[in-house]
Amino acid sequence: MTLSSLKPELRFDETVFPRQGRERPAVRLSASVWLPLPQDELFPFFSDAANLQTLTPPWLEFRILTPLPIEMRPGALIRYRIRVRGLSFGWLTEISEWDPPRGFVDQQLRGPYALWHHRHGFQPLDGGTLATDVVHYWPKGGRLADRLFVRRDVARIFAYRSEKLLELFGR
Repeated sequence: MTLSSLKPELRFDETVFPRQGRERPAVRLSASVWLPLPQDELFPFFSDAANLQTLTPPWLEFRILTPLPIEMRPGALIRYRIRVRGLSFGWLTEISEWDPPRGFVDQQLRGPYALWHHRHGFQPLDGGTLATDVVHYWPKGGRLADRLFVRRDVARIFAYRSEKLLELFGR
């Protein structure tokens, strides 16, 4: 892998994900971007839940409802409100894994998806860090909803996230 090949990348594929003791259908999004900071310097930005606002597109009208600062650790709960296609949704996530500076996992407990499991990874690479998001999700409307609009919306959200990270840390 060379630095010239490390442009922001988004990939989707259909897969299965273990939920409630059995495998269920899921869509997997993999997004990665190389940033010219060591993982020890980049990870603190992700350790501050308030920065979720910075990485979320303005059109989602994202608001963190949990009082800040939030101690990020396994079991930490974060409440949000977002607006998608004119509909407002409450969202509750739990930090289920916390492994600074290598990564963490947040998963939806309640919200707009039947499944949302988001692994944030940070890997040292060529003097910087490869920041990777792997999201397993399944829309409440199933495959049809995903193909009609959810996948496109998720792609826009993670493209925005990559561009924002490059704007903040990369160019």
